[in-house]
Amino acid sequence: MPRTDASTTVSASRLRDLRRTPLLALPLAAALCLAAAAPASAATEEAASFGHYVALGDSFTSGPLIPPYAPGSDPRCLRSSSNYARLAADALGVAEFTDVSCSGAVIRDLREPQHTDLTDVPPQFDALTPETDLVTVGIGGNDLGFTDILMECAKRSLRNPFGSPCADHYGDELDQRVEDLRDDVSGVYAEIADRSPEATVVGVGYLQILPENRGCWPATPIARGDVAYLDGVQTSLNQMIAEESRAAGAVFVDVLERGHDVCQSSSRRWVEGLVPENTAAPVHPNEAGMAAVSERLLAGVGVQP
Repeated sequence: MPRTDASTTVSASRLRDLRRTPLLALPLAAALCLAAAAPASAATEEAASFGHYVALGDSFTSGPLIPPYAPGSDPRCLRSSSNYARLAADALGVAEFTDVSCSGAVIRDLREPQHTDLTDVPPQFDALTPETDLVTVGIGGNDLGFTDILMECAKRSLRNPFGSPCADHYGDELDQRVEDLRDDVSGVYAEIADRSPEATVVGVGYLQILPENRGCWPATPIARGDVAYLDGVQTSLNQMIAEESRAAGAVFVDVLERGHDVCQSSSRRWVEGLVPENTAAPVHPNEAGMAAVSERLLAGVGVQP
């Protein structure tokens, strides 16, 4: 298939060749408005004809505490039947859907067992077969350590709510962490290509957590000067994932739409705050957020939601 933009489905059999092609730098000034989810004018029969869809990812995919619970799934993965992968699978009418996304997952857990305290949660890559023809993957946030970062920044905000204690503490370290993840993220797409060479592969970004500035301390205890800093880190993470997925010949679905962050009203937010007002885990997507991601995913594979 000829192109690698988000409105085109791309066979993973071409990933190895496309990885050697240099990627043009995406303008940072565009933040994460990467036009990855431009909807097609109409659903095509080819785009909608997927036989086996596998969803890989962390809690921003699995949807912890969003009802209803996915029957038969490991309770430690906190997998919802209303997460974006299930919503997309239902809309596409796939013949077989396998959701192996799991809360707390890092890139290592795609290849190795996760939650090994009692019985192992199998490696997520084990769900991929040569017959798999659609794969979505949302991973990297836990590798960056975003939960720990938010907790550290919240703690520091209590002593300096109007300053930038978190930015002062981390400096350029978090941007370097994002860059250090590039090879790992690239390796994810390479292994998907090896295991499911005929699959359309879709990388999914992260919904906006914090606003661009000011914030809403103390409801979300991030110091005013740190809000833009942390939003910039998330923007950089999404940007890097977009670049690596596209370099691999995959579709990237940009879901960072402004105006739906944790500081918005309960009816507008797509990610809950530390004290959720909708049924979802703290600082995780709610049902409206999952529906928004599903719509963009469908558009990304050429189907009008």
